[in-house]
Amino acid sequence: MIRLKSAFVSGAFLLCGWVGYSTFGYFFDTQSPKITLHGVQNAHCSGDVQCNVMVDKPSMLSLLVDEVPLVYNFAVADKNKPYSFTVPTENLVDGKHSFKVVCTDTSYHKNATCIESDFFVDNKPLQVAFTQESGFKVLQGRTLHVQFRVNKKIEKARVKALAQTYECFAENNISDIYECYIPITCEEKPNEYLFSVEVVDKVGNQFALDNTFNIAQCDFKKQTIKVDPEKLEKEKERGRAIAELEEQLTLLAQSSPKEKLWRGTFCTPIDIDRVTCEFGTLRTTQERGRYAHKALDVINRPKSVVWATQDGVVALKDRFDFSGNTVVVDHGHGVLSLFYHLDDFADIEVGQKIAQGNPVGTLGKTGYATGYHLHWEMRVNNMQVDPMQWTKDTF
Repeated sequence: MIRLKSAFVSGAFLLCGWVGYSTFGYFFDTQSPKITLHGVQNAHCSGDVQCNVMVDKPSMLSLLVDEVPLVYNFAVADKNKPYSFTVPTENLVDGKHSFKVVCTDTSYHKNATCIESDFFVDNKPLQVAFTQESGFKVLQGRTLHVQFRVNKKIEKARVKALAQTYECFAENNISDIYECYIPITCEEKPNEYLFSVEVVDKVGNQFALDNTFNIAQCDFKKQTIKVDPEKLEKEKERGRAIAELEEQLTLLAQSSPKEKLWRGTFCTPIDIDRVTCEFGTLRTTQERGRYAHKALDVINRPKSVVWATQDGVVALKDRFDFSGNTVVVDHGHGVLSLFYHLDDFADIEVGQKIAQGNPVGTLGKTGYATGYHLHWEMRVNNMQVDPMQWTKDTF
């Protein structure tokens, strides 16, 4: 009997304590409830979207889509327990929508919290089509330009060709046409090849297109030159090793902005009087043996101005034993323009933006050069391609 009375008294004290604590919390709680939401905030959605919400205290919960109640005054008793709900986006038009969570606790003060977030509905089927259905053809050493049209905003697209993967990007900020530039090496064998385009939209739908392209043979010329050995030794003392330049170009291609910094066609870097060595020429020298000259050698007056061929960012400005005074302009998406043998640099610094036509230096004969000329080179994903092709309106 004594034990029973003790248990009863203890229970009564606990009950009174709980009632007292609850009463105190009810009247004096001024903390707003905390909300955790998963599923729709800043997301792209399609179909029925599964979401959940958690609160840290007993509350009444309302969920609104575009200010229209989806759930109204739903009692949440268990704190920190996820409550699931579905947003039926098929009942909404495609585009931007708002989602609001209003949470009011059960205290005397009715402490409230409201969070809002945007989400985007995309229930449109993904469609992709080439801007040209056939006739993809490119010469050795040139660039294959692939374009396709999409019917809505996409998350990513890529082209698989020649055992490589190339990222695609929009033609401009408001265009529904995407494009990809695929460099073709001088050594690639003439033949017909398969390529595929893979597109993923904002909600994960995928679309694939297959096509073929032809690589045509290019008859590269041959050339033999001789450079003064004493000049070569002096250049090695003045400039860094060409291997260091190649290392930097590899890094620049990898870190190139994922942004198209240029618009329209490229221009030539000088008013060309004459091309002294065409792209892909098989050159023979005493020092380097036989190799493909994957650039254009062009001339104008000695020390005449050399300018940027398109908008971009100055990525490199330095002197090397082979290329002499060298400037590299990054046009974004791994497209680089290189200018060798400059007599002097223009007033430019690495990292600054440069516009088409702005000076990069003057025409010279520094480095591995027999006379005044400009070595003009372009690289796409660090592969050398014919720069003159990029100046054509048809490209």
